[in-house]
Amino acid sequence: MWVKICGIKDLESARLIAGLKPDAVGLNFFAKSSRCVGLETAEKIAAELSENVDCVGLFVNHELSEVQEISQRCQLEFIQLHGDERPEFLAELLEFNPKINIIKAFRIGEAGFDSVAGYLEECTRLSIRPFACLIDADVPGEYGGTGECVSWDGLRAAYRPEWPPLILAGGLKPANVGTAIQAVGPWGVDVASGVESSPGVKELSLVKSFIENAREAD
Repeated sequence: MWVKICGIKDLESARLIAGLKPDAVGLNFFAKSSRCVGLETAEKIAAELSENVDCVGLFVNHELSEVQEISQRCQLEFIQLHGDERPEFLAELLEFNPKINIIKAFRIGEAGFDSVAGYLEECTRLSIRPFACLIDADVPGEYGGTGECVSWDGLRAAYRPEWPPLILAGGLKPANVGTAIQAVGPWGVDVASGVESSPGVKELSLVKSFIENAREAD
């Protein structure tokens, strides 16, 4: 089970969380988020953790040049696109760096999974494929980190086996991550608000429990 702790804002927290051995940490570059990290701090985190923990850069409707510059400066191997980026945007990123792993986030509400199917069909037309798809709950005006859950039963029924690996996000916490994994059967899980004592502040004991519970359920 691939486990990502998202929204790390400082080097000391990154060091402590890395010691708990998640597979990845998320560095949020969305300026409007309470979890946004400065570029210089992100560079230090990425440089220190690169050998043991993957750093995933999270972007929301950034300019292509910004994503390229930040990913180069932080030597990112993973990029998570959490906005309204079209498949053509992914194609340009992969042309710039064919080795980059792109996680495309989708916010699922009442409209269901038609948008995911259409998006992935367009990716196929462009001869590209996201490394993984992250599924989060659709909350109007928000791009994630809300603590709201997507329907687990609906997700398991709708997500097609031929699609990229599934990363489950939205409303996960230590108390429910095991149940969520058993209900959905994802490739990975991603948490931000569910392991925080306040917005943007990670609680180490919650992070530890989340990782342990996720691995045990897998």
